[in-house]
Amino acid sequence: MFIGPVKYTQSAIKKIANSSFIGALLIGFLLPAQAHEFWLAPVAAPLSPGGNANLSLLVGEMFTGELVGFSTAQTAGLRQYTADGVKDLKAMVPAQPVAALPIPLARAGTHLIAFESQPNFISLPADSFHAYLHDEGLDFITTRREAEGTAKQPGRERYRRFVKTLLDVRVPLSSGTAPAAIASAADATFSTRVGQQLELVPLSNPLRLTVGGALAVQVLFEGRPLAGALLKAWHKRSGQLLIVRATTGSDGIATVNLPYTGPWMVSVVHMVAAVGVKDTDWDSLWGNLSFVLPGNR
Repeated sequence: MFIGPVKYTQSAIKKIANSSFIGALLIGFLLPAQAHEFWLAPVAAPLSPGGNANLSLLVGEMFTGELVGFSTAQTAGLRQYTADGVKDLKAMVPAQPVAALPIPLARAGTHLIAFESQPNFISLPADSFHAYLHDEGLDFITTRREAEGTAKQPGRERYRRFVKTLLDVRVPLSSGTAPAAIASAADATFSTRVGQQLELVPLSNPLRLTVGGALAVQVLFEGRPLAGALLKAWHKRSGQLLIVRATTGSDGIATVNLPYTGPWMVSVVHMVAAVGVKDTDWDSLWGNLSFVLPGNR
């Protein structure tokens, strides 16, 4: 078990992964940033007021993930947003990793869960580092390394995760509540800005989107629109992976069409020069938003 940011080599990561169940749950935090997305598993309906949503963290490639444990050592923040306000959930996170957290759902409407990880560090060989930069739309970092004469040096970075998921909590039709009252549970929580350093803000509610419709997402870096960021929307259907890509404009907004129902995640990566961090050249920030797109209504 470790506390706080630690540097890991590839061999150390493998030893931890093989050592125990706890080690296996921690491994997602220790994997290098290259090509590994990190997300809150989308939770499908039905979700009802008074019940719970079992939240799980996943890490992996191609929208195929392995469980990552919730633990205090790697949780910088965990909050729940509803139309009633915000609730800090960090006290629910245990010291020893657990595969899932049951989150109480006190009211109907949209619930937004926001998670931020503690920083971790990785050093990648130059070729691997540049390949990862290209995949994530960060070629400007490669250009800068070339200009500075450091392109052949390893990529030493500190990486952090900023993830969200949206939950659709509804009063069951069998309760006798009129459909109009149930629909009124929808609110603007989906677009809440939670203050993450890298943040994805949907401009319409994905939980109310018609299949095949367009979803506009604004990318914010330190509260300001981030232009030129590569946005990816991920979906799997019958074992086939679909990735929809778009680049943000000067307003930080990119639009993607979502042609299928089911679990989706939207991701973005940004990188800046690290300042005042020993043996680290770059800060990489990983943003993610997950949700379940319902069928046509």
